[in-house]
Amino acid sequence: MRLVLGLGCFFLLMFSFDIFTVYCLSLNGKTLLSLVSNWSLPPSLQWNASDSFPCTWVGVECDLHTHHVISLNLSNFGISGQLGPQIAHLTYLNSLDLSLNNFSGTIPPNLANCTSLHYLDLSLNGFSGYVPDNLNMLQNLRFLNFHGNSLSGSIPNSLFLIPHLQSIYLSENKLSGSIPQNVGNLSEVLSLWLYGNQLSGTVPSSIANCSNLQELYLNDNQFVGFLPGNLNNLENLVYLDVSSNSMKGTIPLGLGNCKYLNTLVLSFNSFRGQIPAALGNCSSLTAFAALRNNLTGRIPSSFGLLNKLSILYLSENRLSGTIPPELGNCKSLESLEIYDNQLEGTIPGELGSLSNLRDLFLFTNHLTGVVPKSIWKIPSLENFLVYNNNLSGELPLEMSKLIQLKNVSLYNNYFSGIIPQDLGINSSLVQLDFTNNNFSGTIPPHLCFGKQLKVLNMGLNNLGGGIPSDVGNCSSLKRLRLQKNNLTGVLPEFVNNPNLLFMDISENNIHGTIPSSLGNCRNLTSINLSTNKLTGVIPQQIGKLSNLQLLNLSHNYLEGPLPSQLANCTNLFEMDVGFNSLNGSFPASLRSLAGLSVLILRENRFTGGIPPFLSVFDKLSELQLGGNLFGGNIPSDIGGLQNLIYALNLSGNGLIGELPFWMGKLVRLQILDISQNNLTGTLTVLNGIHSLIEINISDNNFSGPVPESLMSFLNSTPSSFYGNPGLCVICHPPGNSSCITNGIFKACDPPPVSGKGLSKLQIAMIALGSSIFCVLVVLGLGFIFLRPKRPKQEAEISSQGGSSALLKKLMEATENLNQRFIIGSGAHGTVYKATLGEEKVFAIKKLSLAGQKARSKSMVREIQTLGKIRHRNLVKLQDFWLRRDHENAFTTTRGKESDVYSYGVVLLELITRRQALDSSFGEETEIVGWTRSVWGNSQNIKRIVDPNLEEELLDTSIMEQVVSLFLVALRCAEKETNLRPTMREVVKQLIDANSPHRNKCTGSK
Repeated sequence: MRLVLGLGCFFLLMFSFDIFTVYCLSLNGKTLLSLVSNWSLPPSLQWNASDSFPCTWVGVECDLHTHHVISLNLSNFGISGQLGPQIAHLTYLNSLDLSLNNFSGTIPPNLANCTSLHYLDLSLNGFSGYVPDNLNMLQNLRFLNFHGNSLSGSIPNSLFLIPHLQSIYLSENKLSGSIPQNVGNLSEVLSLWLYGNQLSGTVPSSIANCSNLQELYLNDNQFVGFLPGNLNNLENLVYLDVSSNSMKGTIPLGLGNCKYLNTLVLSFNSFRGQIPAALGNCSSLTAFAALRNNLTGRIPSSFGLLNKLSILYLSENRLSGTIPPELGNCKSLESLEIYDNQLEGTIPGELGSLSNLRDLFLFTNHLTGVVPKSIWKIPSLENFLVYNNNLSGELPLEMSKLIQLKNVSLYNNYFSGIIPQDLGINSSLVQLDFTNNNFSGTIPPHLCFGKQLKVLNMGLNNLGGGIPSDVGNCSSLKRLRLQKNNLTGVLPEFVNNPNLLFMDISENNIHGTIPSSLGNCRNLTSINLSTNKLTGVIPQQIGKLSNLQLLNLSHNYLEGPLPSQLANCTNLFEMDVGFNSLNGSFPASLRSLAGLSVLILRENRFTGGIPPFLSVFDKLSELQLGGNLFGGNIPSDIGGLQNLIYALNLSGNGLIGELPFWMGKLVRLQILDISQNNLTGTLTVLNGIHSLIEINISDNNFSGPVPESLMSFLNSTPSSFYGNPGLCVICHPPGNSSCITNGIFKACDPPPVSGKGLSKLQIAMIALGSSIFCVLVVLGLGFIFLRPKRPKQEAEISSQGGSSALLKKLMEATENLNQRFIIGSGAHGTVYKATLGEEKVFAIKKLSLAGQKARSKSMVREIQTLGKIRHRNLVKLQDFWLRRDHENAFTTTRGKESDVYSYGVVLLELITRRQALDSSFGEETEIVGWTRSVWGNSQNIKRIVDPNLEEELLDTSIMEQVVSLFLVALRCAEKETNLRPTMREVVKQLIDANSPHRNKCTGSK
């Protein structure tokens, strides 16, 4: 174009002074060239500047006599640029059409100088800015089309001063404000399109003065208020659409002469009241839509007079009553949508006479009875949706003969019987939803015969038999739901299907393996095969499903490890493989599943410890690992799961150790289950989790006080705390027996006065008191050794022990130590509970010492000594008996060995603040064995001492003193009496342990 223009200018310059007569380009031609000089034009639009007149140029039309340009039509040329002010020089222009291009910028105000314009079309461009307010200068204008631009601002009043305007199209812009009141001046207007803007206010009643108006489109704006009743005066009205506004009030139409009314659309407003029966007089009506309003009452039977009606949309209202059988007279009806109302009664059989009916949408009402067989004989029927009703009966064979049938939705009704087995052969089915009915029999084998089936939902029925191979071969299928039936057989093989997104075949009786061909459905986002009888391994091909978000294979008989290929499913949101027989460790490669929100591995055979990389799953809201064989400790980084809200289940895994400190950071957790493990320590870390609504810590070895925040659970569900004998309840005030729940949980010992455990002074006092005690014991021993000896027979100890009468009663109470009376067991014997009367409860310990005569006598002496000791942490010894094959008691000896042993036990109690027979010791049911085991395994005194001493142990000198005291206690409690120190040696060791010189020199040793 630029080349042609250049040649034109060159031609003019070269011959402007020629002596011959030359015909130059006319003024209109020059104006056009100037107008398009800044436009981007397609190659097909070429104007020759060498022409005298532009009348032969593409899109240009001239007056035959004056050669003035009277029409410029450049519609749909793909032109971009701006409409310049040069347009005003085309003063003879009566038609301008620049529609369907890419013009931008504003509409030039001097366009109003083209006063000869009859036709102006700038539609479907990118014009912006305001509608010029001087367009009233175009007094000859008949047609104005600014549709589909980005014009803003209000509609100027001046626009409605153009007297002969017949068509005004301002739709699909960004116009705001209200409709000018002088709209009634448009006495010749036929079409007024204002839809798709941001117009507001009320619809002016003056619009009824536009007596020739045929088309009024006000939809998709922000109009409010009532629809003017005088619109009934518009006798020539053919199309009226006020949908998608905020209008209210009743429908005032139908009272006048509406014989030309063809389309009436009132949808998506707030109209109320009844549908006017007078609309039945609008004999030309072909479409009436009033969906999603607040209409009430019945559907007028007068609608049966509308024999041209093809569309009737009354859905999403509050219409009641029955479906009028007169609708069967609307022979032209193609689409009847009256869903989501309060309609009741049966479906009229008269609707079967609607031979042109394609769509019948009756869902979400209160319809009852059977579907008339005549409905299933409508040859044009394509979509039949009646879900969410109370319909019943069986599906007739005629259904399978409907050639046009595409979509049938019956879910949530009471249909029964066998689904016609030929369904799908004669039609190209697209969607079938029979969910939640009472269908029986088998799934028809040819539902995807037409290769168009996208949705197959038949869950929650009584269907049996296998899944047809046709389902697996259906490459068009998008959703497959067959859950909660009685389906048997194996899963079908799946062909390459990029469309399948959702699969739910859960809660059936499917057996066999999961086919590896499932990996061919590469865009699957959800798989639920839970609660079947599937066996074998999880196929590694599932790892190909990179879009997978949900995988539920729970409650089957699957075995083997989790395939590491699942690491490719990086969009996985929920994975549930619980209640199978899966084994192995949790693959480290699965740490790539960082988006997991739900992870359920419970009730399998997983081993190898709880994954130490749990913190990468920081989006987890539920973690279920219970009922496995993980073992080991709870990893400390579990506290990083800050989004864990619903549940954390680690129960039944053989876990050991204490609860990690960071576990207390799970401050949003609602359900915690760590029961049936071997966990130890206190529950202190749980004290800050106030979000809990359910907790189970039963059957562990926890000790110490139940935190205040858990007391409500202790009172409401005490069984959740059973099996932790070391737990106690803090009483306020101390000694208040009412705080001990159900008499099962003991009261905690009062805390130290200082409230923070033993101080340095208290530890020193213990050492000093121990020294004094030892001195007194030595003096006592000296008195014993120096006094006259009794005859030998008096010095010997009876091997029979206590009263045989009491023994007899205890044996009777326990049915000769029947197994059901066992309350504890350990390495040294079994403990039984015997009850004699309301307040006499005995603990009987049965020890096996057969073939150890020397130890038997020594044990008798130890028992006698313990019987004389009174200490708050020692249960009172009532009696003991010794038989040839059994000893029944806790042991200590009499004489110097028994004194030393007893002192060792008491000293260990002081250090650990635990009872000698505290059941929290697990298999080691007494304090000596437990402390010796812990020390031997860890050499860590902090795992042994009273937790309240933890702060004091920060001082290394204090910690060394405690270690020294502990080692003295262990020597005193040696099993072999000849290995125990004498009391003189004990005193010396205690003095050395408390020596200031030793404290200062410890670091250099």
